Amino acid sequence: MNIRKFITPRSLGLVVLGVLAALPAFANNYWLFVGNLTLVYIALTVGLNLLIGYSGLLAFMNGTLFGVGAYATAIFRVDFSWSYGLAIPLAAVLTMVIGVIVALPALRLSGLYLALATVAFAQFILWVLLHWDRVTRGPSGIQVPQVDYAPLTDSFEHGHYYVTLVVACIIVWLTANLLRSRYGRAFVAVRESEVAAESIGIDLTRYKTLAYAVSALYAGLAGGLFAPLLGIVVPESFDLSQVIVQFAMVTVGGLGSIAGSVIGAIGLVWLQEFLRAFKELQEVAFGGMILLTILFFPGGISAMLKHWFPGWREPLRRRFLDQ
Repeated sequence: MNIRKFITPRSLGLVVLGVLAALPAFANNYWLFVGNLTLVYIALTVGLNLLIGYSGLLAFMNGTLFGVGAYATAIFRVDFSWSYGLAIPLAAVLTMVIGVIVALPALRLSGLYLALATVAFAQFILWVLLHWDRVTRGPSGIQVPQVDYAPLTDSFEHGHYYVTLVVACIIVWLTANLLRSRYGRAFVAVRESEVAAESIGIDLTRYKTLAYAVSALYAGLAGGLFAPLLGIVVPESFDLSQVIVQFAMVTVGGLGSIAGSVIGAIGLVWLQEFLRAFKELQEVAFGGMILLTILFFPGGISAMLKHWFPGWREPLRRRFLDQ
């Protein structure tokens, strides 16, 4: 019996979910923090892949929107004394609104011009975080208190980990179902050819805006969960290196692949931890991985898995994965 045909995105996903769910049982607080960070980046990369890999919109503001979600959560919690149950969802909605506002003028752009416009936006937001001392506290950032998960558990680490795990699973599940719907088919049609998509009645503005909105919502949720995890939000956590990290995760994992997003996030977060003592090498390693993937493995890890395992199938994947 050829066991390789039973290796599918769903079966691999169940294995990964089982390992992640069991992690608190045998990991100390440090490795639990790394696991929690992995789940945050899964939410980020799934949203970024929806925007870049499925919709074909070359935008680089996901890292900044991640920061907006984190700062909004911190401000709502510290300055307004709102509970996290209210602060995180509202921060995610605020991030989505900002993402859509930025997206509307950018809808007239495409390719390199869109990328440059979103990089300019990212730099502007970073400047605001650094210099709007009255609200963001400038370079010193905002101290964020931990979430109290009593009476469910006395451990913040365990409670926050499982909340983040549930959110990440919901994001993956919702995205998979969204892509199987007519919206997913419309995203891919826009990616393949805007002229052809418009000729069959697809509203480009509507679907591009929806892609931006969903991606920004995921980034806002990830930022909201990241803020109490780190205990402090500072501008340097959301600079251009954040863009490189997230883009590397999506590219190495596989553009147009949810499974690739998850695999890329897991692999590169742990690689980042192993290189933590060598801060300068992190950006070099991530940039090198992007370059090598583009040159020699354009489909990423997900394309390699499809080649190795006959049962590996993903709907609406990029066409080059079949080549």
